Amino acid sequence: MRITGGTARGVPLVVPKGDAVRPATDAMRQAVFSSLASWIPDATFLDLFAGSGAYGLEAVSRGAAQGIFVEKDARTVGCIRENIAAVCKSMTRPVDSLRVINADASTVSFGLMPDLVFIDPPYPLISEVAPKLFTRLTELMAAKTDPLIVFEMPGELTLSPQDWTCVKRLGKGTKQPTVCIFRTNRALL
Repeated sequence: MRITGGTARGVPLVVPKGDAVRPATDAMRQAVFSSLASWIPDATFLDLFAGSGAYGLEAVSRGAAQGIFVEKDARTVGCIRENIAAVCKSMTRPVDSLRVINADASTVSFGLMPDLVFIDPPYPLISEVAPKLFTRLTELMAAKTDPLIVFEMPGELTLSPQDWTCVKRLGKGTKQPTVCIFRTNRALL
C-alpha cells in the first residue's frame, strides 16, 4: 500500500498486522481523489477511524494544508505517526500541521473546522455511528461554504443523512467497498 498521487506519490504506508484495520485500496483512493481534485489544495481535513491514515495522507500529498487523524486503537496510532513522518519527509514538509488523536471518532472533540472529512469506520459500526457523525459534522461544518464528507461503506449499504446528499458513489457495487461523497444540501441550492 502506498500514496497514489501528489508530491509523495509512491511512498509506502505501514499497516498494522492483523485485522485492526481494513485499508482503502490504492484503486479506491485514486478514484476518490480524482473526484476531489479541486477540493484538496489548501483544505483542512479530518480523517476519522483513520486506520493507516491513507485517506488523510493522500490529501496531504495532493496539497491539503492541515488535518487531524482520529484513531481509537493505540497500536494503529503508532502506524499513523510513522506514515505521517514518511510522507512529510518525502515532501520536505514539517509535520506540525498534522495531528493524531487516540480516541473514539464518534465522541471526541475535534478542535478543528474542516472543509473535508474522511470516514472509514468498521463496517459493523456504521448504522450506530453514521447518524451521530453526520449530525455533529453538520454543526461543525456549518460555516464552511461547500464542505464534503467522504464515507467508505459496503456496496450494499445506502445512507440518507439529513442535510446531506450523496453526489457521487464510487465502487463496484454490492459485496465490495464503495465510497459516497456527500455535499450539504445548502451547497446544492
